[in-house]
Amino acid sequence: MKRRTFISLMGVMTAAGVLGLTGCSSKDTAASTASSATLNKLESIQKSGKLVVALEGAWQPWSYHDASDTLVGYDVEVSRGIAEKLGVEPEYVESDWDSLFAGLDAGRYDMVCNGVEVTEERAKTYAFTTPYGYIHTALAVRKDNTDITSFEDLKGKTTANSLASTYMELAESYGATVQGIDTLEETIQLLTAGRIDATLNADVSFYDYLNVHPDADFKLVAQTAEASHVAIPVLKSEDTAYLDALNTAIEELRADGTLKTLSEKYFGQDISSENCCLLYTSPSPRDTR
Repeated sequence: MKRRTFISLMGVMTAAGVLGLTGCSSKDTAASTASSATLNKLESIQKSGKLVVALEGAWQPWSYHDASDTLVGYDVEVSRGIAEKLGVEPEYVESDWDSLFAGLDAGRYDMVCNGVEVTEERAKTYAFTTPYGYIHTALAVRKDNTDITSFEDLKGKTTANSLASTYMELAESYGATVQGIDTLEETIQLLTAGRIDATLNADVSFYDYLNVHPDADFKLVAQTAEASHVAIPVLKSEDTAYLDALNTAIEELRADGTLKTLSEKYFGQDISSENCCLLYTSPSPRDTR
C-alpha cells in the first residue's frame, strides 16, 4: 500500500510539474513572440547587429573580387558606410542578378545594393531609397562594326545582357534579340568574338573596363541622354523607419563627401550627383585600384 501510495503521489506531483512547466513555457513563448512582433525592421537589424546585403560580386567596379580575392567595389563600400551609420556590420551575400530580387522577396536579404536602376515597373513592387548614383546606358559594338551607330539600329540584331535587367529591356524595346549572360566580362568576350552584334551596360562600367583593358576590341557608339537613378530597393511591406534610416545614411554619406570620394575612386568621376555625369567622349585615365 505504501509503495502504491508513493507511486500515486509521485504521479500526481509529476503531472502537476509538467502542467506547471507547460504553462510557464507558453507564457514565455507568448511574451517572446509579442516582444519580437513589436520590433520593426530597423530594430530587428540593429538587434541582430548585422545588415545582410546582396550583390553580384562580379560586376566591376560596382562589386567584384580584387587580385587578393577581397570583395571590393562602389556598392561594397557604400553599403558598408550605410551599415556603419546604422550601427551594425554588413554581411555580404553574392548571387546572380536574376536571383537577387527573389532573395529580397523571400526575406533572405535586408537590401540589394547592386547598381539597381529605378524604373516604373520596379517601383510597383519595391520602395527605393534616395539615389546614390546616376548613370547612362551605353551601347557598345566591335570596333569594325559600322552598321550600328544608334539604339535604333538594334532592330534584328543580337545582344547579350543579364536577364530581367534594364539593359535587356531597352535592347528588346528597340527590336533586338537578347541572349542571357551573367557578367560583363562574359558579355565583352561574346562581343569581341563576334558572337553577338552589340551589348548595353552602364557607361561607367564600360569606362572602367576600357581603363583596365585599353586595347579591348569594342567602342561605344551611343548612350541615353537622361541619367538613370541608382538606388537601393527594399520591400514595400517594410516599415518606413527602415527606409528613412537608409535615406538619412545616404544623405550623410553624400554631405560628408564619402559618395564623391568613392565615385572618383571606382569610376574616375563623381556619379553621386545628378548633374555630375559627362556624356561619353573617351575613358579618362585614373589610378588603378
